[in-house]
Amino acid sequence: MPSGTGRRRPVGAGGGTSSVAAALSHIRVLDLSRVLAGPWASQTLADLGAEVIKVERPGNGDDTRSWGPPFLGGDPEDTRGPSAYFLCANRGKKSIAVDITRPAGQDLVRALAARSDVLLENFKVGGLAKYGLDYGRLRGINPRLVYCSITGFGQNGPYSTRAGYDFLIQGMSGLMSITGEPDTVPGGGPVKVGVAVSDLFTGLYAVIGILGALAHRDRSGEGQHVDLALLDSQVAVLANQASNYLVSGRAPGRLGNAHPNIVPYQVFAAQDGHLILAVGNDGQFARFCEVAGRAGWASDPRFATNPARVRHRDVLVPEIESIMRGRTREEWLRALERAGVPCGPINTIDQVFADPQVRARGLRLDLDRGADRTPAPSVANPIRYSETPVAYHGAPPALGQHTEEVLRGVLDLGDDDIASLRAAGVIAAGGCG
Repeated sequence: MPSGTGRRRPVGAGGGTSSVAAALSHIRVLDLSRVLAGPWASQTLADLGAEVIKVERPGNGDDTRSWGPPFLGGDPEDTRGPSAYFLCANRGKKSIAVDITRPAGQDLVRALAARSDVLLENFKVGGLAKYGLDYGRLRGINPRLVYCSITGFGQNGPYSTRAGYDFLIQGMSGLMSITGEPDTVPGGGPVKVGVAVSDLFTGLYAVIGILGALAHRDRSGEGQHVDLALLDSQVAVLANQASNYLVSGRAPGRLGNAHPNIVPYQVFAAQDGHLILAVGNDGQFARFCEVAGRAGWASDPRFATNPARVRHRDVLVPEIESIMRGRTREEWLRALERAGVPCGPINTIDQVFADPQVRARGLRLDLDRGADRTPAPSVANPIRYSETPVAYHGAPPALGQHTEEVLRGVLDLGDDDIASLRAAGVIAAGGCG
């Protein structure tokens, strides 16, 4: 099903315009999601070339538009600009302000769904059924539609009707039980990750699920319902920690910055700061021992192999800690890098964006917001295609910025129809933020 007309030429990953059709340039996504997991998924699809139509509530829009400060503009406290939070997950989309609580608004969404390839939503289970926008109803209108639902706990199970938030999921999934220092250490206790990883992982799994469903549709002609849950996604990415429990029967605990399966693989304090030592195999450990002036450790049966080092970490780690304090951080980093021992600094966010590797990869992205010419800073998509480059179709939109454009270009509505919808309060024109 082709996308709508009148799309802007995308900005390629290198900053210029791209004449190559992006990977998903033939796909239209109707995005009824808000906050982070769903918008992260739809932003990724937009980066891959899809036309994403974001449906927002007139007047308020996505909740994250007001999640600040900071806000973009001369004064980061000035709420007239979009919030930094909103900017992180909504580039490349078209915003339409439609009141789906009204029958006429529901009719508009159904008409758009009939002309879309994907619908993405993160309402509570059954939340869209009362508006006639559930999968069963829309499948009857468009059997090719891929309908992706993101919830806290999935479409079934005893928790399915609960609201799910990233912080709760980090706790319930076990992630916080393995994050932070042990209870026996001063300041020990469970800690959440510094970004909403449960939301972000679920958004990325949603993209994978949608792409798989589109591949199935290409072969069969049939769409399907994709059911994503924050809890499922976070449990899935427990990875080796989940496997450690399933194999041993023992629940892993918190090790601070240490690794449950590899030693030495943690933060160490130097004379003037901290660095990460990430020894991944026995050869790297032997080279570390040379740099540290402890070549004998590489043949010591307590330390010669990684399983032995894991068993004797209580002996080895304090010895390494004592040695590391004898040199500055830069001295260690230079010596270890020369020896081919994986290591690195702990950067603050400003240091990250000043890092020469980050700059070389172009990870800071500034997109033109159009009317006020204020650039919207963003972080580039990390996917690098050789033939169909990631493309950026514009900065995150103002609320309702594209309402008339979409209704005219996709639904072929005329001036009188649009004026009637606006007068009835079903739609709203573009606003700020």
